[in-house]
Amino acid sequence: MQKELKVLDGGMGGELIARGIMPSNGLWSARALLDSPDAVMEVHSDYIKAGAEIITTNSYSTIPSYLAKAGMSERYEDLTDVAAKMARTAADAASSKVEVAGCLPPLSESYRHDLVPLDAEGFEVYKNLVTVLKPSVDLYLCETMSCAREAANAAKAARAVDAEKPVWIAWTLDETPGGGLRSGESIEEAMAAVASYSPDAYLFNCTAPEAISVAIEQIVKLTDKPVGAYPNRYHIPPGWTLDNEIGTEYIEMTVDEFMQYVDRWRAMGATVLGGCCGIGPSFIAAIAASR
Repeated sequence: MQKELKVLDGGMGGELIARGIMPSNGLWSARALLDSPDAVMEVHSDYIKAGAEIITTNSYSTIPSYLAKAGMSERYEDLTDVAAKMARTAADAASSKVEVAGCLPPLSESYRHDLVPLDAEGFEVYKNLVTVLKPSVDLYLCETMSCAREAANAAKAARAVDAEKPVWIAWTLDETPGGGLRSGESIEEAMAAVASYSPDAYLFNCTAPEAISVAIEQIVKLTDKPVGAYPNRYHIPPGWTLDNEIGTEYIEMTVDEFMQYVDRWRAMGATVLGGCCGIGPSFIAAIAASR
């Protein structure tokens, strides 16, 4: 018998791009908080209507390094607060119970374990983010963590500021199935680095589904905690950053093809499923309908 499923939302930034709300560079999804707040609320609402039981704050890009590109690094706490309150409002307006996950993202570039800030620096920024998120969220989601150290810094800050709420870890994986994290560290090493913070769930995100399948098969043998996944629809090459000339490869994947992975992951024991970049409301609706 399959365990009870928890449905996450899908990607925010990619959905805003698909709707023509914002470009794919610069401040990325943080720009929508300033210029198109109604569109952000609409995306949150559409995911809830699709069946998402957990929505994530649109704060992936409200970090000093991204905001500095527009001379706005000092506004990271203010914009994170805006994102948190918007998600809370959308969740509270739902006809059924919807939780809000407070996003604790990479503090430099996604997928770049070599650019992760020093521990002390990262911990301080994460503490400030958690402090701002705390009044509005139900749990903390350390997402797209590319190395063990990055996840440990985020989890440590969440526990230090708000020890009562759940902390979920979501790692991004090497594109080669079985290759571990983007850093090359094994899943066992990644789990050991966060063990002292007692994560409440382990997930894999912003990775092609083939790599996720192998990782889920591995991690269910290592923990009794909930595990899950929210894949993207892109292959991310080494060295990619948001603004450089290295391109990503789009993965053609229909909802039916996506659901084949979802069914496989559920059969393996995954109980928390959703989507990341390129996975929109129609995909989330299919997950919800499969319960």
